[in-house]
Amino acid sequence: MLLAALFFVLIYSQFSCKKSEEHYDGLFEEMDAAQTGVDFVNKVEDREEVNIFNYRNFYNGGGVSVGDINNDGLPDIYFTANMGENKLYLNKGNWKFEDITARAGVGEPDKWSTGVVMADVNGDNLLDIYVCNAGYEKFIKKQGNSLYINNGDLTFTESARKYGLDETGYTTHAAFLDYDLDGDLDAYVLNNSFIPVNTLNYANDRRLRAKDWPVKDYLKGGGAKLFRNDGGKFADVSEAAGIYGSLIGFGLGVTVGDINGDLYPDIYICNDFYEKDYLYINQQNGTFSEELEKRVKHTSLASMGADMADISNDGYSELFVTDMLPRDEYRYKTTTSFENHYLFNLKKEKGFYNQYMQNSLQFNNQDGTFSEIANYSGVAASDWSWGALLFDADNDSKTDIYVCNGIYHDILDQDFIDFFANEVTQKMVLSGEKQNMQHIIDRMPSTPIANNFFHHEGNLQFKEKAKEFGFGKPSFSNGAAYADLDNDGDLDLVVNNVNAPCFVYKNKSESQHDRNHYIKFNLKGEGMNTRAIGSKVEVYAAGQVFSKQLNPSRGFQSSTEYPLTIGLGKIVQIDSVRVLWPTRKVTSLHAVRSDTVLTLSIGEARTPYLQQAIPPGRMLTNVPAKGLEAHRENRYEDFYNERNIPMMLSREGPKAAIGDVNGDGLDDIYICGAKGQEGQLYLQKGGLFVPSPQKSFTAHAGFEDTAALFFDADGDGAPDLVVGSGGNEGQATAADLPTRLYLNDGKGNFTFAPTALPPNAMNTAVLVTEDYDGDGDLDLFAGSRSVPREYGSSPASYLYQNDGKGNFRDVTNEIAPEVAKAGMVRDAVWTDIDGDGQKELVIAGDWMAPAAYRFSGGRFIKITTGLEGYAGFWGALKTGDFDGDGDQDLALGNIGENFSLHAAPGAPLKIWINDFNKNGTIEKVISKSVDAKDLPVLLKREMTTQFPFLKKKSIKHSEYAVLTVQDLFPDDLLQSAVAKSVTYLKSAIAVNNGKGQFTLTPLPYMAQFSCLNAIQSEDVNHDGKPDLVVGGNFTHFIPQLRSLDACHGNVLINKGNMQFEVLQARQSGYAVDGEVKQISRITVGGQPYVINLINNAAPVLFKINRL
Repeated sequence: MLLAALFFVLIYSQFSCKKSEEHYDGLFEEMDAAQTGVDFVNKVEDREEVNIFNYRNFYNGGGVSVGDINNDGLPDIYFTANMGENKLYLNKGNWKFEDITARAGVGEPDKWSTGVVMADVNGDNLLDIYVCNAGYEKFIKKQGNSLYINNGDLTFTESARKYGLDETGYTTHAAFLDYDLDGDLDAYVLNNSFIPVNTLNYANDRRLRAKDWPVKDYLKGGGAKLFRNDGGKFADVSEAAGIYGSLIGFGLGVTVGDINGDLYPDIYICNDFYEKDYLYINQQNGTFSEELEKRVKHTSLASMGADMADISNDGYSELFVTDMLPRDEYRYKTTTSFENHYLFNLKKEKGFYNQYMQNSLQFNNQDGTFSEIANYSGVAASDWSWGALLFDADNDSKTDIYVCNGIYHDILDQDFIDFFANEVTQKMVLSGEKQNMQHIIDRMPSTPIANNFFHHEGNLQFKEKAKEFGFGKPSFSNGAAYADLDNDGDLDLVVNNVNAPCFVYKNKSESQHDRNHYIKFNLKGEGMNTRAIGSKVEVYAAGQVFSKQLNPSRGFQSSTEYPLTIGLGKIVQIDSVRVLWPTRKVTSLHAVRSDTVLTLSIGEARTPYLQQAIPPGRMLTNVPAKGLEAHRENRYEDFYNERNIPMMLSREGPKAAIGDVNGDGLDDIYICGAKGQEGQLYLQKGGLFVPSPQKSFTAHAGFEDTAALFFDADGDGAPDLVVGSGGNEGQATAADLPTRLYLNDGKGNFTFAPTALPPNAMNTAVLVTEDYDGDGDLDLFAGSRSVPREYGSSPASYLYQNDGKGNFRDVTNEIAPEVAKAGMVRDAVWTDIDGDGQKELVIAGDWMAPAAYRFSGGRFIKITTGLEGYAGFWGALKTGDFDGDGDQDLALGNIGENFSLHAAPGAPLKIWINDFNKNGTIEKVISKSVDAKDLPVLLKREMTTQFPFLKKKSIKHSEYAVLTVQDLFPDDLLQSAVAKSVTYLKSAIAVNNGKGQFTLTPLPYMAQFSCLNAIQSEDVNHDGKPDLVVGGNFTHFIPQLRSLDACHGNVLINKGNMQFEVLQARQSGYAVDGEVKQISRITVGGQPYVINLINNAAPVLFKINRL
């Protein structure tokens, strides 16, 4: 089978290029250079003195800037070249452009130009051109960046030194902004360090400025700079302003926008592959505070280009950053490698934060923080990507995403690295001669690929439609800019390519039969900020806010036009328009018609901007949980003992038990401890929680508590305590993972009952009680999360029968054998789902569908519920009558739609469990469905390391990329393997028809941004309908699978008819960070609260207010 698959690879490689291309009459038309006169080519050739081996950014390409240099109302175009002449094209109208480079004097043929931005630097109402330069020659020739001052007659005078902007560092891009709101334009200049990364040894010298590094001068060209405009002369104020200028900064992208709504410009910096990105928040006093880690949970790893725009039509800007993760499975398997968890953790400890190889889309939570949702939105992968532009391509009122892709030589092609690089080294060792540089480069693959166009389909989800929109031509594209080149009300596109003609795309939205509407703004500034950079336009219509900020530097090494075009879809009448000017004045308009161009002047604004403090949500109030100790997770890596598992299962705590243990009528709480941290009982006194030390708990501090429950085990009327063990680091023995019962003397003193419960050697997840046999005492179900050190295998779960005196017998195999092997259980409830007055046991977990078991005829039998086809990663289960029809529905927390792996009916995720190496150890293989085939999730290196027999086959990455699990493993091993699958990822409500048959209704899309581990049902708005308070997140996957951290806690208001509205923290008052493991109601001082138990953090308490 393996040979047949390899033969397919050879045939595919020979004939796939002959496959006819589908033809689309797209919305965008590539204009012929013969018609437009725009014939620019950024030609880059490897040479002996400069090439990809001695200049890391050799293939980074050039940028493009669009702006009206002669104020005739037509945007003109400037391209940068790396090894040739930059070009300036004058827009003559009717899609005719004239190359005026020579006349204008802006060619710079002897410089390696990178980024470019048009801005009126000297305040004469004419756009000047700032050109960024890089390359080793810049140091040798003592070159600086160039500032071309517009003379008003289509000629320019280079004046960078005169203005203080002749920066000599290796500059990628620049942005002009009025950061101090003094009325003139300042400049942020982004440099890219030239220092070899392998010399840094993961040192975090972020605060050491480039000039102070003990390295040779030619290496000191890194370190970004902020220049303040002091009366027309720019002064470097970087250090005083709080801007990092270290050589560990490999800056590739700079994006400016108002992050926190104070009308002061903030700055986002993309750093390539080593240093974390920076998010500079303007402090309104001439300084910035770098606050990435306060506001963003994780970022891209090799951050390239970025753009900022409001994609949710709520008036708040989102941020999109490109990376290098391929979308195509073949390129994913042949050009990608991921950091292992050891390196990831090392970098995190060194202060480089959470970086993952993926595009990142940061959703604005409206409180100054962001949730990364690129996987949910379908935009996490594109390829080796550069420019990113957020704009409404079809004027349908939803912001789309255009991404430039391509690297002229695939320097990360894994076969080139594995085989050819080794061959070159061997030849050099044997012959003593260096291989010819060009010979080596010629062996690198060169694969042009199409740019991506992600069309916004609604609810923040995008669909890749490059071909459909006319962007299907393969290329090596870098910088791009949008502009309405023909003034017809839609945005056209210009793209700079390496070693191929540039793209000029005409947008045909205006000519469509059922065309959409738009509104366009020309903003006029005053003084030295003639183009009103920093202004924000808000358009209010149809219950939405369409907003844009005027900041021209966008994407990668590029800048867009100054007029602001906003698509309106089918909206004809606009309710109102508000322009927020950088002078903190406001222009307001009402009853504005669509399809108009408005020219507004800052001088006409009279109303001062009054920033209204947004009152916090009043439904819940965060109250300090005084006296409650933080959970302290012990350090253990599951990956040490289990190779290539997808995630850690040793971080499942804490959980808590709530009850009145001393009979004073107040809720007390027991909170589970991690390994080495004893569980702690807190007694409520005077509205506070006071620790109640217990010798029996201290004696068991060596166990990791993962489940806890108060219940009357021995029938004396006092709540006893049962605690389950987990942690996943011990062996599967009862000594490591006991379930423990502590008997209460009625006064809150607990004594360990060592023989009360039978041995349990599994990682326990949940403990729930019910008198299932009707004998008057409470029996116990212990649901198991996993077999220790054996991810994927179904652990034994247990049903313990109570003799009425607190002694329990394991009756699972006798009366509940199906329950015993239910699966990787994570939550369970006893509830009457069919209305017969008897409660069923409902179980949910990983790699399984929710299941229900009825006690009948002395045995538990699995019953049909309608949920059998919904296998997922179910992490939370809560019952309630959510539709108000009198029966019990189920609220189910799943892994959500922001997971890096996707699953659906007909396209499942699968896990295969067997002793594949035939060495007595159980191994796991996880597969995903690609074109209805089971392809391994892990890359070749990880798979061949785990399975040595695959390494012996000498499979290339290009061959491995198309091999299925069935190709890689013998039929007998797969047939004897335990196989499980997942087909459904959404969190949902299972609606009961009253007879125990359920229909799934997904929770709203914002509840799908992360996994949900905890659900509490509370009527938080006191309207008689049960609402939901939910929490989640999980951050311990292998780096390839990234992180689920986008949940900041949500309140879901029940609107009736199974419709839920998600309230963000600003609306509800409920905000929780971290991995929430449990949310429970607790009464404190006679008032209702919810308590949140969070892994490796202190509990968080919220009061439920009476509105």
